[in-house]
Amino acid sequence: MATNIKTQINRTIRRPQLREMVPLADSTIYEMEQRGEFPRRFALSPRCVVWDLGEVEAWLASRRSAPIARALHPDVTQRRSRPVKAPGRTPRAASTVE
Repeated sequence: MATNIKTQINRTIRRPQLREMVPLADSTIYEMEQRGEFPRRFALSPRCVVWDLGEVEAWLASRRSAPIARALHPDVTQRRSRPVKAPGRTPRAASTVE
């Protein structure tokens, strides 16, 4: 009695293909994986890791449907080193040797 078991073979991609699809640094992808914000990689061998193509495409589709708000610009008037000069003040000219 043979049972017919269907196993779905998902396509996997390696790091070069992932870089073409997702233009993020390797360290950023790794950090996002650790936080659970990106599909996890899995090892095929001790030196080969891959990602499930379907999971990566679903992640990209979710990012397109719900865009992330851009980060606010830092308030440069608050910084301690190289403070911004007040508006209206003319910058000092570079010293010239005569």
